[in-house]
Amino acid sequence: MAEVVVRNLVKTYAASAHRATDDVSLEVADGEFVVLVGPSGCGKTTLLRMVAGLETPDSGTVHIGGRDVTGLPARQRRVSMVFQSYAIFPHMRVRQNIGFGLAMRKVDRQELERRVQRAAELLQLEDYLDRFPAQLSGGQRQRVAVARAIVVDADVLLMDEPLSNLDALLRLQFRTELKKLVRQLGTTTLYVTHDQAEAMSLGDRVAVMRDGRIAQIGTPLAVYDRPDEQFVGGFLGAPPMNFFPAQVRLRGADPQLVVGEDTWPAPAHLKAYADRSVLVGVRAENIQVTADPPAAGPGAQPGWSAAVVEVVEPTGAAVLLTVRLDTHQLKVQAPPGFPARPDDTVWLRSAPEMLRFFDPETSLALVTT
Repeated sequence: MAEVVVRNLVKTYAASAHRATDDVSLEVADGEFVVLVGPSGCGKTTLLRMVAGLETPDSGTVHIGGRDVTGLPARQRRVSMVFQSYAIFPHMRVRQNIGFGLAMRKVDRQELERRVQRAAELLQLEDYLDRFPAQLSGGQRQRVAVARAIVVDADVLLMDEPLSNLDALLRLQFRTELKKLVRQLGTTTLYVTHDQAEAMSLGDRVAVMRDGRIAQIGTPLAVYDRPDEQFVGGFLGAPPMNFFPAQVRLRGADPQLVVGEDTWPAPAHLKAYADRSVLVGVRAENIQVTADPPAAGPGAQPGWSAAVVEVVEPTGAAVLLTVRLDTHQLKVQAPPGFPARPDDTVWLRSAPEMLRFFDPETSLALVTT
């Protein structure tokens, strides 16, 4: 078993009183792929380096495979690491770069060649084994770095933003290859990125970090759909979740949201927050939009609001609108070819079950069940 268990890790750098990691606990199951994601300075790389043995925690413990490795150097932890920079030797051929770690461990030459060949096949590098790094593209160099990490058969694979130096197309291609590779290997993997698209697409679970702590951890879709706090909803998603204030009012026994001068239907469980202000969160793709005034009268859908278009951004698969609702700016996803121009009026509505609610003071999700 190669599970990783981190308990109450604290790390403060001498140059700052700010904690890089603030009492962080995390469990990564054997064979699981967990992604640490967050803005720069949130502590994700520091946490990864403490698991690797490249940083020493002020307090807390790190266990790998049931073994306390907190005080062990990196070479005794049975982990391998891929860094943001390729960190491959320019004077060595690809074959030598991949097998470097094995050579340092004085692995039998025949076994070394067998492992190098296997790693090269997995990373589609068979035709490049006798080339030097200068003769490779950026994506191929990154493959060499990953091959060197997996060839040692470590218990845990640690990756620190390995795709950040690639252009957008290469990053997308390599992301697909990397997910397939990790599934084939079944290696416990802890991956750091600031790119939320990588986090959502790669991880079995995603841990969103902020200010040295884990704000939320869960499956990508669960974290995306039901953020525990406003920060998580605002960080994950392109565009991020929209937020705007509203008042909860009861109409008979039914709760409603008062948004500016309009009234929106609210889910029944929001009744507990009657006569209170709430922060409403909604994803751009969960907002209905129409260019024509909605029908009125019996049977009409309630909760439509007029908004003014400020910016129109065609993306091919959709049209992203920036609109002004009352005094609040929202992002709305419309279908391709949606007839809207700046200063046009459009009408918005969201189904009650698509809305998320947060406390305006703490920014934490409201308990609504």
